[in-house]
Amino acid sequence: MSKVTFLGGGSFGISLAILLANKGNIVSVYDRDSSVVEDINVNRRNDKFIKGLDVPKNVTAYNNLEEAIQDTNYVVLAVPSHVIRSASRSIKGLIKEDVPVICIAKGIEEGSNKTLVEVIEEELNNPVVVLSGPSHAEEVAFDIPTTVLTSSKNMKVAEEVQDLFMTKTFRVYTNDDLVGVEIGGAVKNIIALAAGVCDGLGYGDNTKAALMTRGMAEIVRIGTKLGGRVETFLGLTGMGDLIVTCTSIHSRNRRAGYLIGTGKTREEAVEEVGMIVEGIKACHAFYDLKEKLDVEMPITDALYKVLFEGKDAKEMVSELLQRDKKAENY
Repeated sequence: MSKVTFLGGGSFGISLAILLANKGNIVSVYDRDSSVVEDINVNRRNDKFIKGLDVPKNVTAYNNLEEAIQDTNYVVLAVPSHVIRSASRSIKGLIKEDVPVICIAKGIEEGSNKTLVEVIEEELNNPVVVLSGPSHAEEVAFDIPTTVLTSSKNMKVAEEVQDLFMTKTFRVYTNDDLVGVEIGGAVKNIIALAAGVCDGLGYGDNTKAALMTRGMAEIVRIGTKLGGRVETFLGLTGMGDLIVTCTSIHSRNRRAGYLIGTGKTREEAVEEVGMIVEGIKACHAFYDLKEKLDVEMPITDALYKVLFEGKDAKEMVSELLQRDKKAENY
């Protein structure tokens, strides 16, 4: 039995907290929102993020970080990508340096273009593990079979975290390609957002299949340029995550894209979704990165123009289709 502390009581955080609690672990959840803390502790629910939950009694929520993290064996950063640096900084000195820090966010840091592991390592000296894969919180929370993976520079710790999370319905692999795992999980949000735009425009399965396939080409290009392995992008944090995020009703990236495709602005779409849409931040960050690295990412380029330059989405699709002819390649 271990004590695991989650920073963030959002949908994926509470889903994994329930999973670990059902395995007999002591789980604490830190959240700044007092209504979330009260709902967990008093009602044993978290209706702000997922309705119908039954939160076990061995999950305790806190508004005070020092109380939540005291004597913990693991820390899970269950916050959006743009909060990873501040969240990491907030726990410095509150945990021993041998306590694994587990990151479940997907993205890169805007401005620096650093991976989230690099960001965490700049703030902490702890071993860092990434938990990633096709895993909607709404399904994990209700014990629907799911498969993910762990990755780290220290694979012994990755295997330790694999054992921590593994259940009969939550299968965890390991993968030592840390860069590939992080990049695959981040770029697929861009493609999912674009897939939603196409849905909003009224396009069909042919369009989505083409978009996902050529989107995978972009993931492979930028991912291998940064040092990832091709086979990683054909696995859970590449193809697997791409499929679930581009097609599911649970995907906030796809939903935001859909709203943009129907004519709403970026800001209106985010407001209606009501949660962080990581694909928007990822699109901005990877647009800058692909420009610096001279990597061809036409879908990312087109989506950037829609999101940040006010270009018409249907015209951008037309431009993608009418580019110069070429052989299919990655």
